[in-house]
Amino acid sequence: MPIVHEDAGFVDRPSTSNQPTLEVTNLSFAYPDGHQALFDVSLAIGAGEKVALVGPNGAGKSTLMLHLNGLLSGDGTLAVAGLPIAKENLPLIRSKVGMVFQNPDDQLFSPTVFDDVAFGPLHMGYPEDEVRQRVGKALSQVGMADFEQRLSHHLSIGQKKRVAIATVLSMDPEILVLDEPSAGLDPRARRSLINLLRELPLTMLISTHDMLLVQELFPRMIVMDEGCVVADGETAVLLQDTQFLEAHGLEMPVPTVGHTR
Repeated sequence: MPIVHEDAGFVDRPSTSNQPTLEVTNLSFAYPDGHQALFDVSLAIGAGEKVALVGPNGAGKSTLMLHLNGLLSGDGTLAVAGLPIAKENLPLIRSKVGMVFQNPDDQLFSPTVFDDVAFGPLHMGYPEDEVRQRVGKALSQVGMADFEQRLSHHLSIGQKKRVAIATVLSMDPEILVLDEPSAGLDPRARRSLINLLRELPLTMLISTHDMLLVQELFPRMIVMDEGCVVADGETAVLLQDTQFLEAHGLEMPVPTVGHTR
């Protein structure tokens, strides 16, 4: 079992509000084949926090994220905005947790951009006028206001990722949860996405291997390895400990040629 790295800031992690937007307590999970993917994971994220979730492949990050809207269910307790993640609450929970997958094609399946972004509000039972208002607002937030009638599968990967984010923004989530948002993007699209995430006034938990993104955008970093949270603290502090990073399959971010803010 990994050892909690107290010197890296686990104990003195940033405080959250009295009512965290997301709270996970003593979560453990094993897959049907017996593989134990999570061991006693606990974390809390306060309203407005932007938090990076990092660690090597197989650390348990994706398994944890799939618990946040009830796609998986382990032992322990989870709550979003004080609402327990339980079977009877799942429809409401899934509107509060804006889950954006790594591959936007997993999320975009309707004929047009409008239809994709409208899908969630329509299935939540909102009237047509409110659905249109929500779609317009969400697309404006991601800089895609003029794309309502475009075919989603004709968009660039960067544009698809923006629309995928809009599909969850249209449901007015409490927290935005993204898996590898910068994967597959060219430098211009990556920079555009970073600026978008910086400007969105939402609580965020983002799983990523892009340590430059973490360094630039996330004041707080949660490190997972072998199914455990091994550190939770200030990004600037954790990134100074090269020995700790190396022990958990991470590297100091090194700017690429031509990297600019």
